[in-house]
Parts: sequence; structure tokens; C-alpha cells
Amino acid sequence: MTYRQAGAVEGPGGPGAGPVTAPALSAVPVPPAVPVLAGTGAIERGRGGVRSVAEGLRLLGAVVLGAVTALLGVVFVPLALPFARRPAVRGAARRLAVLEARRLRLDPAALGLGADRPDGRELRYLAARVPVGVLGGLVAALLAIGAGAAVVLAWSWARGLPFDGMTPSAPLLAYTFLAGVVLLFLDLSGLVGVYALERRLAVRELGPDLTEALQHRIAELAESRAGVLSAVDSERRRIERDLHDGLQQRLVALSMLVGRARRGRPELLEQAHEEAQQALAELREVAWRVYPSGLDALGLADALSGVAERSGVPVKVVCELSARPPTAVETASYFVVSEAVTNAAKHARATAITVEVRERGTMVVVRVQDDGVGGADAAGGGLSGLSGRVAALDGRLRVDSPPGGPTTITAELPCG
Repeated sequence: MTYRQAGAVEGPGGPGAGPVTAPALSAVPVPPAVPVLAGTGAIERGRGGVRSVAEGLRLLGAVVLGAVTALLGVVFVPLALPFARRPAVRGAARRLAVLEARRLRLDPAALGLGADRPDGRELRYLAARVPVGVLGGLVAALLAIGAGAAVVLAWSWARGLPFDGMTPSAPLLAYTFLAGVVLLFLDLSGLVGVYALERRLAVRELGPDLTEALQHRIAELAESRAGVLSAVDSERRRIERDLHDGLQQRLVALSMLVGRARRGRPELLEQAHEEAQQALAELREVAWRVYPSGLDALGLADALSGVAERSGVPVKVVCELSARPPTAVETASYFVVSEAVTNAAKHARATAITVEVRERGTMVVVRVQDDGVGGADAAGGGLSGLSGRVAALDGRLRVDSPPGGPTTITAELPCG
């Protein structure tokens, strides 16, 4: 099922607002990202495999560059070891480790290379990767030697000249071709293996300790659990307040009108009918805020279109997903957009709101931006509840709202 929707849905925002435009369908594959440890951030930026010729050439270049930096490490590490405790030496080692992480397409920040660490982990890594880098250089050299020999052999035999005393014949050509293919396969496998080994070594030596990562993960789960419970209680209080202050009062007024009409005031029946219609509308609104029924039947894009249509501010919605995400991710995405749009309309004095839902690797990224006055409090009741809801799915919620605006709320929800 294709679910990618690229288009805009304009909320009414009062009279004269733009119409709802039908979404167009497209399909753009997004390469997934691979996290190394849950709870420690996405360290790896890609799978590290070879999926195209360009990727293979990039991998070859990374291995060759790693051989060069390994030779530099042979000089740097012995000179730096006697002064390993000095901040300048640690800083130089950290900068070299950052360059190595980028060469291997790893996230330096997730590896902890953004700050000074007194344990000398970067210097130990630079020393440990020297033999691996030299091995990669040898494998790349064998590839270059083999390619050169193949070119000379082909050029000689194409001109009918013997090569190293061998004259071309059908069996010799078949044997040489088969041997060349096997050797090429082994050499390319060696390059891929060296590259994977370097990435694993960098993650092991520079990444967070497994025990610390698990402890951090346990703390995150405990905090998110407490946040979810608080968000549920807050939502219950809001529902009770909506029912008590809105629907209950309207039903009391309706009961009084019906009672007066029964005592000989039939002209009040029309007013009672209007009160009943308004009570039904408020009841539907409360039920929709509890859980939008259209989300299961129609999907996230149509549910967000409903948010845009009910908003008092023009809302542009762009939903680009290649497939329907899990139900929990859809629900969280919907409530992030609904709460952000409601806050922008009530408190930010916004005149336009933009909602974007896109894929980024294995994440669904929800971004809501308004042109209001800014100054939104991330610790406020509504936004803190959203933080708990997103954290319960192992996601992240960021609020950027400088004074004067604009306010941007971004939620990243894993769905892989």
C-alpha cells in the first residue's frame, strides 16, 4: 500500500481561506539508519554495506585514507603517550578521533567526542586502529597490483604478444579470467571486512560503556513512565473539566428549558433544540480529543486534515510517508500536531501554521511551525504531556520558541 502523500491541506481559518487540495502520490526510498545501542543515540549514520558502485568507491577511498592516517598514527601515538594527561594532547587525540569517526560515517557526538574525557580513550583508540589501518592499506595495495597486472595482461594479449612467456589460448584465457574473478572477489571482501572491523573498533573503543548505557536507559525508562502517568492524569483532568464546565452546564440549561416548555412555554422548544445540537457538538469534540476515530479508518493524513479544517488559523499540512506507521506512532503524531496547533491558535497569536510529517531513516519526524509571538514553555502542561507521550515511544520532542517567534515543535518517533 502506497501511503506517501505530498500535498497541502489548508485549514479554513475563517472566511476566505484556501480550499483543501487533494494530495499527490509519489514514492521516494529513504535509507534507514542503524542505532548501535538503544538509548545511546544513533551512532551509525548508515548500514555500512555496499549497495552501488559509488558506495563501493567511497568505501575504497575510506580504507585507503585509513591506511594513510594509520601511518600518521604510528608517529603520533609514541610521541603523545608520555604526555597523555596534558589537555592539549587529549584535545589533539580527540580531533583525530573525530576525523576518523567521520571517515567511517559514525556520529562523533554519539560516540562522546564532543567533550574532553580524561580517561585517554581517544589515544587508546588511535593506537589500536594502527594495525587495522595498515591491513586495509595492504588489501588496497593488492587490489591495485591485481588491477595493474590485469591491464598489462589484457593489453599484451590483445596485441597477440606473449606475456611472461605465455601465449594466449582458449583454456589459458578461461583459467586466467576465472582466477581473476575469484581474486577480485576475495580482495573486495577483504576491503568490506576491514571497513566493518574499523567501524566496530571505533564503536567499541570510543562509544559509551555498556553498563553505563544500560543504567542511562533504565533511568530514561523510569522517567518516561512517570511522565506517561502524569500525562494520563492531566488528560483525565482536562476531560473532566471539559465535561463539567461545558457539556454538563449545557445539559442543565437544556433540562431547564424543557421543563419550562412543559409548563406551557412551547416557544422554548426551538431554543431547547439548539441547545441539544450544541451539546452534541461539544460531546463529539470531547470524544475526538480523547481519541480521533478517523485515525484508524482513514489514516494519519486525513486525521491531520481534520485538525486543519477545525482550526481557527490557516494550517498547511504536508504528510509524506511511504507506508502507514505503527498505530502508536500515528496516535502520538496526531496528538503532537493537535496540541501544537491548539496552542498556536490560543496563545501564540499566530496567523499561519505549517505541519510537516516526513520519514527520516527509521524515524517519523513531525514538525509544527507557527508565525506567532514565541516564548512557548516546554515545561507547560500541554507540551510536557506531549514529551511524556513521545518519550514513551523512545522518541524525542524539541521545542524551539524564541521571544518574537517563530515557534517550532519537532517530534522524532522511531517506527523501525
